[in-house]
Amino acid sequence: MMGFGGGPTLLIPGLAGFYARVEPMVYTLLRFGIGIIIFIHGWGKLTGPGLEGVTGMFGKMGLGAAGAFALAAIFLETVGSLCVAIGLFTRFFAAALAIEMLIALLTAHLPKGFSVGAGGYEYVLLLGLVFFAIALRGGGVYSVDQKLIGKEL
Repeated sequence: MMGFGGGPTLLIPGLAGFYARVEPMVYTLLRFGIGIIIFIHGWGKLTGPGLEGVTGMFGKMGLGAAGAFALAAIFLETVGSLCVAIGLFTRFFAAALAIEMLIALLTAHLPKGFSVGAGGYEYVLLLGLVFFAIALRGGGVYSVDQKLIGKEL
């Protein structure tokens, strides 16, 4: 059943207050969680193959300026992801990471199909959509952007 505001009415209306109170915390948890997930991914690039290895991998995929792409990927997946996690320059880094996920989808994962198990684009598509949503919404209530800086892009 639709409410007068155009959205669905709650089956248990008494939960409305609870949902309103936890929404900022849930968003913060989502932002922090995806930031840490990508940080670990980037840390693996940095401490595993390193810049030289990632550059070689990107070169084999046919990316021009593979060294620049490798440096950008490592930077975004370490520094940028931690900024998203704490909500610092959130919109900028989330947008940059969404673009990186799109590039990864098109260059590395699209030819392998949808399934993540086959190396497909399923997972990077999800990550990219989450980063895009964060870029549109910003850091939220519990972010360095709002609590310490007081401004966002």
